[in-house]
Amino acid sequence: MAYVYFTDEQKHQANTVDLVDFLQRQGEQLVRSGREWRWKRYDSVTVRGNEWFRHSRKEGGCAIDFVQQFYDMSFPEAVCFLLGGESGVEWNQTEKSAPSPRKVFALPEENYDMRRVFAYLIKQRFIDREIISFFAHEKLIYEDSQYHNAVFVGMDENSIPRHAHKRGTYTKGDSYKGNVEGSDPKFSFHWSGNSDRIYVFEAPVDMLSFITLYPRDWQEHSYVALDGVSEHALLQQLRQNTQLRKVFLCLDHDAAGIEANARLKDILSENDYIDVTVLQSINKDWNEDLKAKNGMPPISSEEHPKIILFPQVCEKLLVLCEKISLSRNIRYLLKDTYQALKPMVSSGKIMPENKESVRECIEYMAACSLLLTKELCRQMEHPVTTDKLMKKLQTNYSVHKDRGGLRSRLEDIRGDMTELNQMIDTSGIRTETDQKQLGGVYLRLALNCIRTEMFIKLEFQALQQKQEKEANMRLSM
Repeated sequence: MAYVYFTDEQKHQANTVDLVDFLQRQGEQLVRSGREWRWKRYDSVTVRGNEWFRHSRKEGGCAIDFVQQFYDMSFPEAVCFLLGGESGVEWNQTEKSAPSPRKVFALPEENYDMRRVFAYLIKQRFIDREIISFFAHEKLIYEDSQYHNAVFVGMDENSIPRHAHKRGTYTKGDSYKGNVEGSDPKFSFHWSGNSDRIYVFEAPVDMLSFITLYPRDWQEHSYVALDGVSEHALLQQLRQNTQLRKVFLCLDHDAAGIEANARLKDILSENDYIDVTVLQSINKDWNEDLKAKNGMPPISSEEHPKIILFPQVCEKLLVLCEKISLSRNIRYLLKDTYQALKPMVSSGKIMPENKESVRECIEYMAACSLLLTKELCRQMEHPVTTDKLMKKLQTNYSVHKDRGGLRSRLEDIRGDMTELNQMIDTSGIRTETDQKQLGGVYLRLALNCIRTEMFIKLEFQALQQKQEKEANMRLSM
């Protein structure tokens, strides 16, 4: 798309489009979740006004980058679209549908007994009765009088309730779950012990299940349920309890949990917590392990597809590196391959008819980048094998940072190529520092190519699965 000038007023108008109105007019299904709306197609995405947040990846923003992210548009395309474009659509503005003032936090009224909560947690969730009784005695679990939900209470350092998570006790269909309005996410359901270790979970039931599975001296340790994968409640516990130095991340054994583990490890490292251990359940989560122990069929765990795919792509690249290592000028091969790639992806979208050609170009660019890095290392008298460079790429790969659509990935590759050309075309003697910098860009290009190839492969697999599902549904009608 050609360069388009937008005034600050136009950019502000585009960025303040109400995303609830926008998605509903796109035919998308939204489910109310407290003061936010959860997008059914991406169930980890919530929107409110012009703001969005993807909880599984801890990323978010406003209307423009929402359209860029989920509708694969460039910045000018997104702004034009939100301003109405040729269709002349006038989206509601956030100011026209501003959310009501935040409610003051108040616990739901307590029921006179906990019969339904005990029955649900013991018979359906298999949690130990004594553990439930302990938390009930501490006023951290009770049954509300109106809907008979299990209420998990989070208190601050002065034992004042500041957070409450409600879980439905009815067993038919999807049970209700949600937070009481006004809850402070820093003070979610937790237990503070005296030892130096804290165990971290996504939900209260996971935390109680783990304690049931591993009850020995459990009260000596600290536990916190994040109410998702946000770090706020964990960091609050670490601030309040300075003796805590050992952190055990016990999040769900699925793609979102694996990404959250990696992200939380980074955050903990930034806060000088280096003794961090990831504990994974055998099945999807700790309650599923508890169900399996009691003879119930559990929901299976799920490995992260990118972590599975990454070494497969690298193995294929090693073979390709051997194939092209005899090329007379790998640098020209890299440039020629990039020139061949550009027209195939000029629209920013991959069409089925050129998918394999695009992947082949990207594979060749990755292999060339690795071989050029290897040559630089030889020139600096630090010889390295291609296999060792590949292992370095795998070490540098962070699945929780591998974000964005195809357009942003191709833009990363374009930026790497631009930087490489500038560095290569610069006249004069290249110092060792220059060579190291050049090698770093080559490796970054190789990694960005691998990330892009994985994205294309996984997106195509998802498209095939969707088409197969739709075909099966048509046949069953």
